[in-house]
Amino acid sequence: MVNTKTEIFESMPIPKAVLKLSLPAMLSSLVMIVYNLADTFFVGMLGDPVQNSAVTLAAPLLLAFNAVNNLFGVGSSSMMSRALGKQDYDTVKKSSAFGFWCAVFCGVLFSVLTGIFNTPLLNLLGADEVTFAATKEYVFYTSVCGAVPAITSMVTAYLFRAEGSAVHASVGLTGGCVLNIILDPFFILSKETIPFGLGMGAAGAGFATLLANCAACIYFLAVLFIKRKKTFVSVDIRSLRFEKSVVSGVCGVGVPACIQNLLNVASITLFNNFTAASGEIAVAAMGIAQKVNQIPFYVALGISQGIMPLIGYNYACGNIKRMKKALLFTMNTTVAFLAVVTVGYFIFAENIVSLFMKNTEIAVLGGVFLRGFSLAMVFLAVDFIGVGVYQSCGMGKLSLFFALARKIILEIPFIVILYNAFGVNGLPYSQFCAELILSAAAVIVLVRLFKKLERKNADIMGI
Repeated sequence: MVNTKTEIFESMPIPKAVLKLSLPAMLSSLVMIVYNLADTFFVGMLGDPVQNSAVTLAAPLLLAFNAVNNLFGVGSSSMMSRALGKQDYDTVKKSSAFGFWCAVFCGVLFSVLTGIFNTPLLNLLGADEVTFAATKEYVFYTSVCGAVPAITSMVTAYLFRAEGSAVHASVGLTGGCVLNIILDPFFILSKETIPFGLGMGAAGAGFATLLANCAACIYFLAVLFIKRKKTFVSVDIRSLRFEKSVVSGVCGVGVPACIQNLLNVASITLFNNFTAASGEIAVAAMGIAQKVNQIPFYVALGISQGIMPLIGYNYACGNIKRMKKALLFTMNTTVAFLAVVTVGYFIFAENIVSLFMKNTEIAVLGGVFLRGFSLAMVFLAVDFIGVGVYQSCGMGKLSLFFALARKIILEIPFIVILYNAFGVNGLPYSQFCAELILSAAAVIVLVRLFKKLERKNADIMGI
């Protein structure tokens, strides 16, 4: 088991190893975005900006799931990869069990708290008397009922990727998203539009998501049962240990990643509230542009997440040369891809937005949002890949610094400044302004980090 599991980290050619680890993660990210776009498309078929706004306004709450995903998914997978590099297989199992069961507990807690504080939470998200009812129904299915399967399935996917089983992670997440896309029209649209349509609107999109996440959880648990003697991933509650080394190793990386996501939720909530002040047309336009922009971004994010086990493993075993090659190959490929996409988005912005809702006002305003969002993509990818390296190496403090700098020091102030200066048209450029600065900082820190690691490696070898 050990030889076949570690070949991809130790000896496989870099392009092949990166693609083998990243392609499944990238494809699952792509399918997740397609499912988000399917939600937008089918809800958009209703021709009701209120229903579309409900899905957009609830987005920060669903993003908050990623705070837990990052805490126990990123944290545990980083710990597992570094333990694999040291051939400490007992710690690998303990780390995976800790991440899994903590994710389940937090999913239950999230669900209960969302149900209790439903009304003030929706007001905080920007729902008003027009959009409140539709948003509440969508949140009920996706968060009150769906927090546990959504969080558990995503964290389990991280655990599979940590040992190199990226295909299983991709199949589980992709399968759930495909099921969601299939179910969407039946739950969202009425029987006047399609046979057997239930006409639930935005609530139907939420119910389809709930069912799909439950299916993904069942798949992951089935694979773990079948492969229980052939995998390092353990969800056996008897492997759950609150040992200091495990907890500190997971939380040292996971807590900064969690804070990064919570700050992201805060900035998006602020962004949505400023947009909501301009009415449901603006919210619908922004929501469509945001989801279209997520397609290339999540491809890049999937690639960066895919290489994290490769980076962490080689960092732990001291193979800095291989670690550096993997990073450079990923960085060059991602930047080239996103640069091409940015040009396309900038030229065809209105046409792309109009594919999702036939409304001239929404298409024009959505085009403004999409152009602003797309300018940030290349710089955001460089920043995220850098943070992925810090997380893989267990450098939680460094990743926390970048999270705080991204949101508190740069992006949130830029949101306020640009909104006051240019109104709603200035909002989409806030991320570009922040990431332009952060990407430059990320490159400088990475260059210094690798010089330090290479010197340390040379000292150990007596060169």
